[in-house]
Amino acid sequence: MLHLPATGSPAGWELPSERVRELMRQAAKRVVHTRQAWYDEADRYSLTSSFLQDVGGSLAEDPLAAEAINRSNRSNQLHWAAANISHPGEPVAANTDPETLAIARYFVRRGLDESAVVETYRRAQSVSLRFWMHTVFQLTSDADEMRQLFDVSERSITAFLGDTITAVHHQMEIERENLARGTYAERRETVALILDGAPLSQDRAETRLGYPLGQSHIAAIVWSNEADANLSHLDLAVELLLQTVRGKRSVSVLASADTRWVWLPGDGDPDFSRVAAALPRMPGVRIAVGSASSGMEGFRRSHLDAVSTQRLMTRAGFAQQIATFSDVQFIAMVSADPEQVNRFIKHTLGDFEHADPELQRTVLVYIDEQCNASQAAARLFTHRNTLMRRLAQARELLPHPMEGTTVHIALALEALRWRS
Repeated sequence: MLHLPATGSPAGWELPSERVRELMRQAAKRVVHTRQAWYDEADRYSLTSSFLQDVGGSLAEDPLAAEAINRSNRSNQLHWAAANISHPGEPVAANTDPETLAIARYFVRRGLDESAVVETYRRAQSVSLRFWMHTVFQLTSDADEMRQLFDVSERSITAFLGDTITAVHHQMEIERENLARGTYAERRETVALILDGAPLSQDRAETRLGYPLGQSHIAAIVWSNEADANLSHLDLAVELLLQTVRGKRSVSVLASADTRWVWLPGDGDPDFSRVAAALPRMPGVRIAVGSASSGMEGFRRSHLDAVSTQRLMTRAGFAQQIATFSDVQFIAMVSADPEQVNRFIKHTLGDFEHADPELQRTVLVYIDEQCNASQAAARLFTHRNTLMRRLAQARELLPHPMEGTTVHIALALEALRWRS
């Protein structure tokens, strides 16, 4: 297999003419701007392989596999296109971005061998070359230019994916060695010692975890308490969490068959919106997120906050699939007695407890904006007169005047939201 360096032209690599290189640059820019079509076709073709069905036990139907393969395809496509914008026609270095190497971890955990990677990338290569040539042929009708374009494009894509496959295979070897040496078991043991407050030095703990403990941390618990839950969805949820701090070291351990513990660097305020959007496709999977805390004690503190969040989420009636400690902290303090909370909601909201959720949200936003109708209307993207009509409807349903009881109303609505 041809191995290509990061830059420059190795022996035997013939650069195309300046004109063809410029055409490649223009085509790469077009691909970047219209990449979704490329993504969609490569994803579909990669996941319809009968080989993947056979070796993976319906691997193509596994959402974790689809997510890993799709992310890898997209990373590879953008990597190659970007290289041909900056250095058109030159060899493209292997892609070792986290998205690409994550597929190695997944395939090893599923017990798949290197042939699964080759098949996945072979199908992606076919789509990529076809889509690319369709793009470049729109830029020229000159026969000699088209010949050069086809030749250099085919060589470049084939060599790039070959080197990337080699990198993924190497990462698969590392993953297997970690499993064989018991690295994951050592990680679980180290985490347990930290959570138990054992006298373990920070340097030794960091060495065993491969994770810096002096920074801020955000812990998460990923679990399912449904007997028929697809446990591979738990690993997908963990991978999505790790993607929120892309490029930074994180820690994940297998706490039990149906529970995963995760720690993310907490100094970047991770955005969990993508995780939340994906969870409805993983029924039974739930995620509790702790607070951001620093140091080894913060590592432990954030996990305990995640445990508190998990405890609240598992109470009857709390249906949200993901929650953070900041989401539930206030509710946790007032909901120690669920029956008392129910009485508080009924007393405070009356018939408004059963009002349309959009009407309830309007009141909550109005209170959150300190009863400023103009600001609330702008935040709700509605006209001020519409807001005032909704508030009038709410006042008719509330058992007490809104003025002077806004704090109680807001608290009752928040408690109702988590109970619903």
